[in-house]
Amino acid sequence: MKHALVAAAVVAVAALLAARAGVQAQGRAGPVEASVTDDKGKPIEDAVVSLMSPGAPAAAPAPATEVMDQHDREFVPYVLPVYVGARVNFPNRDNIRHHVYSFSAPKKFELPLYIGTPAAPLVFDKPGVVALGCNIHDWMLAYIYVLTTPHFAKTAADGKARVDGLAPGAYEARVWHPRLRGDTEKTGKPLTLAAGEPAQVAFVVSLKTEWRIPRRPIDPYRER
Repeated sequence: MKHALVAAAVVAVAALLAARAGVQAQGRAGPVEASVTDDKGKPIEDAVVSLMSPGAPAAAPAPATEVMDQHDREFVPYVLPVYVGARVNFPNRDNIRHHVYSFSAPKKFELPLYIGTPAAPLVFDKPGVVALGCNIHDWMLAYIYVLTTPHFAKTAADGKARVDGLAPGAYEARVWHPRLRGDTEKTGKPLTLAAGEPAQVAFVVSLKTEWRIPRRPIDPYRER
């Protein structure tokens, strides 16, 4: 008798968990598939697509820890989107020293000459664009894009990105890129998500001409 009661209780708990999972699944919208191209139809890599709700703000996730690497005298990745409050580590995997800095208003900082990983990550607690440079290698350039929504994704080489985990409702989709011509706010597109249904959004944007300081040859005897 006792074993039968235990078994019945286990079955009841399993049924309750399954029911809750079903409700949660029904309460989520399908993924948002985004594409970003230029006015000639060429896919744009490293564009950040974000979705914001005009209603109640999204529940804030726990602060994430991200990585802006330094490898082969370049920042990796070129674009790092993060949710406001994120901690970012800046490991230097080269065998020479780097001096990382930013003069951008959302996060002004310097990490003086070092090899390895600084002891503490930097907290990016203000939204906006943070351009990164290196005092030793002028061509090194990257961007940290700090968002006020946790719903975002970065496009791959095919110009596509996928945003998951959204609740049904009305949103505004936006796109940002380091060379975007115009304001990100003006790229907004309304998007209504239904429970269990996928959605698509497409952006056609114009980019400024890219100009970067040429990478110079390395003298191994001078760089230590």
